Order: sequence, then C-alpha cells, then structure tokens
Amino acid sequence: VLADGSWLVVEMHADRGCVTLLDEEGRIERVIARTGRPNGLVVGRDGTLWVAESQERSLVRLSMEGRAETVLTGCEGEPFLFPNDLCFGPDGALYMTDSGLLVEEWSPGGEIREDFMEAQTDGRVYRIDLDTSEIEKLDSGFRFTNGIAFGPDDNLYVDETLTGMVYRYTWEDGKIVGGREDFANVAYKESTEFPVGPDGMAFGADGNLYVAVHGQGDVTVLSPEGDVVRRIETAGRQPTNVAFGTGGEQRIYVTEVELGRLEAFEVETEGLRLH
Repeated sequence: VLADGSWLVVEMHADRGCVTLLDEEGRIERVIARTGRPNGLVVGRDGTLWVAESQERSLVRLSMEGRAETVLTGCEGEPFLFPNDLCFGPDGALYMTDSGLLVEEWSPGGEIREDFMEAQTDGRVYRIDLDTSEIEKLDSGFRFTNGIAFGPDDNLYVDETLTGMVYRYTWEDGKIVGGREDFANVAYKESTEFPVGPDGMAFGADGNLYVAVHGQGDVTVLSPEGDVVRRIETAGRQPTNVAFGTGGEQRIYVTEVELGRLEAFEVETEGLRLH
C-alpha cells in the first residue's frame, strides 16, 4: 500500500507481466511497467520500487514513472533461478528469496508441472546492500523458498512452500547469526493437483504472523510461539501474498490467483511497521 491508500500489485500472467497501480477502491489506474514476470515487490523509503523478476531472473529497480533498471542477476557468479519475494531488514539492506528452479521448469506452458513434488530445487536467501549492490547468500537448499519477513523481534522469517514450513533466523548485534530454526508448519491439506504451502506473509503489530497458504485457500495466523491462532478463508484456493493497509487500519489485503482478485479482511490489529 502507498501513503495515499492506493496499491501496487504484480501481475505474473504471460499476457500481463507487469507492475500495476490500483486506486483506493481497487480499480486499475495504470500499468507502471512490464518487466516480464514480476513476483516480489517492495517500496523503499525514497519511493523506489524493487521487483524480484522471475522471468528475466533479476532484481529490478523501478520508478513510479516506469523507468526500469536491472541491478543484479546473480551472486558471485551463480545466476538467480527464480527470484521470488523481498523485504527490508533492520539494517536497511534488502533481503530476497529465490525459489531455486527455473520458471520454465516449474510451470512449462504456464501450468505448474504435475510432478511438482519431485522437482529438484535449490531455494536460496540473499542479503543485498543497495548502496554498493553487494550481495551475500545467507542460506540455500530449500524446497521452493517463498515469503520473507522480519518480525517485531527483528528475527528473519522465511517460508518453504513444498514442505509447509516457516523458518526463523536469529538477529543479534545488527546481523543474522546462526542457521535456520523450525518455527511452524502452516499446511494441513494435501494435493496432487497443485502445491499446498506458504507463500507471502506479513506481521501484525500484535506479533502474529499472517501467512498466505497457496492451495489451501486461507491466510494462516501464527502466534509469536508458532501456534496456529486462526485460519482466514479466502474466496479462491490460491492466495499468494498478504499486506496490511495504511497506518491504523486493521485490515489485511490478500492477492488471490485463482479468481484474480485482491481480497480484504478485518483483523484485530494494524500491521507491524515495515523497515
């Protein structure tokens, strides 16, 4: 959400492949830019848009006027495979997940492969210093890394779609220390038709984590201890991301792919202030 209550969304379908501006009522106002197959999207403090571009396999800097610039395409000679989601950290750096396989291998012809559970993946988590464009790989070997968020404890939370897991990394003395820890599992349904697992997520000011669970048709709410507090059902089965509204608003907004909608739900907290 932008300061004036309007919204930015990504449209990943091959016919669109764009970053789109919606007005306060949810109507399409204009296309900002067509980048290919944009996935994650965040807005920096200076108004710059940052896009995890999964088709061109890059991190893209984008202005509201539509000027796009490729900033990174890999880390230390290793190319990106499937840039997925983004968030800023307490240190001002940008953190990005890479799902760990190529788009054309994951969804040939635009349809997710039938043997998706057998896909060979090397999901990754990166830290990017935007002042210098230096990039560091923090972890790898995930089975489709996806959503990423910093909590009120400043710890980093990353989810893994194909296992249903949400992991936590400890933040100490201004940096991530140690490896991933199990935090919670949000999946309770199984499907052989399409993946069921966590996608994008966002923290409330109450410390609960709101996780869009793709294929399960809900936003699963996790307590600070990792317990399931609530499951908010979406109209379609494929919610992909969740964001809170403007300051003071106690609503979440959820992108849902099956019906191609942005849905809104009343909750009992406003969003945690983003870094």
